[in-house]
Amino acid sequence: MPHEVKIPDYVIDRIIAKRGRLSVFDTFDRTKTAFLVIDMQNFYVAEVDTAKSIVPNINRLAEACRAKGVPVIWVVMRCADEEGAPSQWSLYHTYFFTEAKGRNHLVKLSPGNDGYELYPALDVRNDDRIVTKRRFSPFVAGASELHDILQGLGVENLIVAGTATNMCSESTARDAMMLDYKVVMVEDANAARYDDDHLAGLTSFYQSFGDVKTTDATIAMIV
Repeated sequence: MPHEVKIPDYVIDRIIAKRGRLSVFDTFDRTKTAFLVIDMQNFYVAEVDTAKSIVPNINRLAEACRAKGVPVIWVVMRCADEEGAPSQWSLYHTYFFTEAKGRNHLVKLSPGNDGYELYPALDVRNDDRIVTKRRFSPFVAGASELHDILQGLGVENLIVAGTATNMCSESTARDAMMLDYKVVMVEDANAARYDDDHLAGLTSFYQSFGDVKTTDATIAMIV
């Protein structure tokens, strides 16, 4: 069963007071929309129950998007060109981990290690795209080719799912809005290790960057 965590009513009230309504995007044109799935790799998912719990909703969203002609893009974190190679983000690995944890993160998120692979229960199809990134957000300059790919596809609207809600998912969604994409974060298809972190990410995004909707509501808005 999905791990369900609801945004508190006081947050909803605050958002409505600012915007005048809860949702700013009622529909997404299927021909201008893409579905981004962030960092659902073994390293982040295999031993995290909350992350595993969103797999069915991600698969359901992916199936619905494919049926409507919406591209499904799996965005994965790559810390080095291959296992044993130097970090592509040395500042992060040097300053934000203990030495052992930094090494673990670097090694397991490099091609050639099982931690780098997408979690096997995900429904990844041959026609889907896989894009690698070198920062929390794929939209940081030089971090990935995602923005160019989306522009080539004529994409204006993004649906964001994955993990962690308050880290790479939120960073991706925020930066996308800054580049003038219309963005929805899917409430029950994003996950963080801790509920407080999940709610913090959704709340921060919801107030100023885009909409937060359930899986069902997101599927329904693609027309």
